[in-house]
Amino acid sequence: MQTRRLGTSGLEVSALGLGCMGMSQSYGTREERNERESIATIHRAIELGVTFFDTAEVYGPYTNEELLGRALQGRRDRVVIATKFGFRIENGGMAGMDSRPAHIREAVEGSLRRLATDRIDLLYQHRVDPAVPIEDVVRTMADLVREGKVRFLGLSEAGEQTIRRAHAVHPISALQSEYSLWERNLEPRIVLLLRDLGIGLVPFAPLGRGFLTGAVKRAEEYPESDFRRNDPRYQGGNFDANVRAAAAVRGLATQKGVTPGQIALAWLLHKGPDIVPIPGTKRRRYLEENVGAADVPLTAEEMAELDAALAPEKVAGARYSAKQMAQVDR
Repeated sequence: MQTRRLGTSGLEVSALGLGCMGMSQSYGTREERNERESIATIHRAIELGVTFFDTAEVYGPYTNEELLGRALQGRRDRVVIATKFGFRIENGGMAGMDSRPAHIREAVEGSLRRLATDRIDLLYQHRVDPAVPIEDVVRTMADLVREGKVRFLGLSEAGEQTIRRAHAVHPISALQSEYSLWERNLEPRIVLLLRDLGIGLVPFAPLGRGFLTGAVKRAEEYPESDFRRNDPRYQGGNFDANVRAAAAVRGLATQKGVTPGQIALAWLLHKGPDIVPIPGTKRRRYLEENVGAADVPLTAEEMAELDAALAPEKVAGARYSAKQMAQVDR
């Protein structure tokens, strides 16, 4: 697989990464998760040239970092590990934001231990904490770089002013935010800002939480533990409207003899060499399908058709609930 650079600070990763969250939470049921298959998926990703693996302390919580650490034993020097801090974890779940400098250090020490490594390649602030100035956050992260515990810095779901202020303290290599054919909130201003500053973009949920693969059900058909059960875009009339909008993806996939998911990922890859999507999966067969997207060509005309078919006004429903949107720094 080809590689790409995230930002101007020299972090080189595979053109597609692997989001590991779903191996531990959010999608499907506990019974559907299989650690042996998850580890086999991580190993297969490395075989296919994927070098970029994304996790966070809050995934599980904690168990996803532990899983990735076990999977990468003997393979650590072949990969780039990204993880995140920024939440207070109590009683097995998130209990608010916490980016106080002392907590950042505590979180990083925990991540290093669970990942069984001596350094984190890319450390993100998971969500912007309005109670802690971003300058204090980044200064603490920069200290960890100087100490050799962290190599590069990132932010997740940060807004324009936060990005500017953070980057003025220490170079930010990547912004991780939701971006896909059906979630284009970054296009009006954020993407331009990142390119002006020389910061890479790591889109999470690049397949619209599975919607763009075509293999979707209505919200109420998913189990209680599945994120999609409460996703506004999977509910009621929104679901019907979004199925209609996504028909263009399915149609183009049929024409080209590929899958809808591969079209959605190829669209992102064609948006610029500074974009590295991290589709998540816990099974080898879906991983192999996702990796195949790197070889799917799209013409300028096909890109324009997709842009128009899933323009923001044609996608129904908010991307998150009101409570979750309150954690997005815009």
